[in-house]
Amino acid sequence: MASLFSRNRQVVGLDIGSSHVKLLQLENDRSTNQWRLISFGMTELPPEAIVDGSVMNTNVIVDAINELIAQHRVKTKQVIASVSGNAVIIKRINLPMMTLDELEESIQWEAEQYIPFDINDVNIDVQILEGASDDPGQMEVLLVAARKDLVNEYMTLIQQAGLKPMVMDVDSFAVANMFEMNYGSVEGAVSLINIGASNVNIHVLRDGVSAFTRDIGMGGRQFTEEIQRTLNISYEEAEAMKVGGDDSDATSMVPQEIEQVLSSVGENLAAEIQRSLDFYLSTTAGGGLSQVFLSGGAARTPGLARAISQQTGLPVEIVDPFRAIEIDQRTFNPGYLRDIAPQAAVAVGLAIRRLGDN
Repeated sequence: MASLFSRNRQVVGLDIGSSHVKLLQLENDRSTNQWRLISFGMTELPPEAIVDGSVMNTNVIVDAINELIAQHRVKTKQVIASVSGNAVIIKRINLPMMTLDELEESIQWEAEQYIPFDINDVNIDVQILEGASDDPGQMEVLLVAARKDLVNEYMTLIQQAGLKPMVMDVDSFAVANMFEMNYGSVEGAVSLINIGASNVNIHVLRDGVSAFTRDIGMGGRQFTEEIQRTLNISYEEAEAMKVGGDDSDATSMVPQEIEQVLSSVGENLAAEIQRSLDFYLSTTAGGGLSQVFLSGGAARTPGLARAISQQTGLPVEIVDPFRAIEIDQRTFNPGYLRDIAPQAAVAVGLAIRRLGDN
C-alpha cells in the first residue's frame, strides 16, 4: 500500500507559534485521497522568543526548527508555514464582475481603501468567492494582505534553518483546511476558534466558505501570567499548574485560587470572542451560528470551553485534527496524539495544502 502514497510533493507543515514550534508531514494515497501521518513533533519556545507576533530571538527559534528536523529525520527542504495577528488583514469585498487576470491587475488600487497600511508595505492575495454575490454584475472577493516585514521575518527564520519556504499561509485558513479535511463541508455557519498562547483566530465558515475572520491579541498566556501573579511563582510553575501537570504540594494547597484565576480569565476571553461573533452577526443577513469548534494550545484549558459555550449559547467541540488521518500506532503514541491534538490544527492544515492551491 505504501507505494500508492505520493512522494513527489514532499512538504512540511511548519507552525511557528509564540509558545511552540510544530512540524508535521503527511503522505497522500493518490487512489483514495487518504492522508497518512509520517512525522510530527513539537518543541517549546521560551516566552520571550516571539512577542506580539514579532521575532525577538531568531537563534532560539532556528535551533528549535533544526532540532525537530533532525529528531524526526525529515529529508525534504520544502516548507509551508503561516502567519497571523494584527499584521494580517482579511476582508470580503464586493467588486464589479471581472476575470481573475483583471482582478490581479487592479487589486493594488482596489485594496488601498481596505488596508490600514501603506500598500507598498504588504503582500496581497485574492480569491474570487464563486456564487457568493446575489448581484449578477458584482462578485465577492476574499482579500488577504500581510505586512511584508512580518512575512520576510518568518521566511528568513525558515531559510536560516536550511529550509525552503514554498508558501506563506494564514493560520485561520490553515485551520479551515484542517477542518474541511476532517469534518467535511458543514451546512450553515460554524465558528472555528483557534486559541494560541498569545493570539486567538476567529474564523466563521458559512456553507464551507470563509465569511468572517478576526484575530484577538490574547490567549493562553493570559491564564499563565495571571496564575504567576496571583501565586507569585515562576512562569514555568504557573504553566504546569494551568494544565494540571504539577503534583507538588504547592498545587494541592491552592486549587481553588487556580480555579478562580482560570474562571476569571476564561470569562474575559469568552466575552471578547462573543463581541467578535456579535459583530459578524450584526453585519450578515444570513442565519445565526450553529456550533463552535475549538483548537489551539489553550483549547483544553480547564473551564474555557464551558465559558465560551455559556457566553455564546452554542455547543462547543474541541476539534480532532487527526480524525481522518491514518496513523500507525507502532510509530506514534495514540494517547500522546490525543492529548496534544488541538495544538496540531494549524500544522495539519499546512501539511495538507498542495503546492499551487489557492
